Amino acid sequence: MIESADETTPVGLRNRAMLEVMYAAGVRVSEAVGLDLRSVDLDERTIVVHGKGNKERMVPLGKPAEKALRRYLSEGRPGGCGAEEALFLNRDGKRLSVRTVQYVVRRHALKAGLKSRVWPHLLRHSFATHLLEGGAELRVVQELLGHTSADTTQIYTHVTVERQRTTIRQAREELAAISRRRLDA
Repeated sequence: MIESADETTPVGLRNRAMLEVMYAAGVRVSEAVGLDLRSVDLDERTIVVHGKGNKERMVPLGKPAEKALRRYLSEGRPGGCGAEEALFLNRDGKRLSVRTVQYVVRRHALKAGLKSRVWPHLLRHSFATHLLEGGAELRVVQELLGHTSADTTQIYTHVTVERQRTTIRQAREELAAISRRRLDA
């Protein structure tokens, strides 16, 4: 989905950077549109996010997000924006709306051939799930997401447990099939 952005246009560069940041940092759509230029430190590959209750957190970015942001800032961000401090801008040089981001996410999901309905929160969900599947501690994921309660973050562990069960079931079925073939041989 992220790779479906047309990086030959300023809007495409913006969309790629925005999608990369939303996934890489696990930010809510409201947090993404609330990002300002001063929120980003590309040399340190971090962003400062203002979450619910105006709580501030620092989140690391991966290299793909950093690369996409650098390209957007140098080639895609509308020039002559004056005092506009927003990171992600529309064609008129104004801060993007939540509605626009929702539209962009859905459009790129369709462009990538995803049939089910995709919404911005899915990027946040994927961020958390992939971290947990990769072995990250629940407490770390909780802080990165800006959750005050571990119970809220715990929701994502259900998905990883289900995936583990599916993987184990598939492995058992494959082993049984191999055993049957050996007995038949």
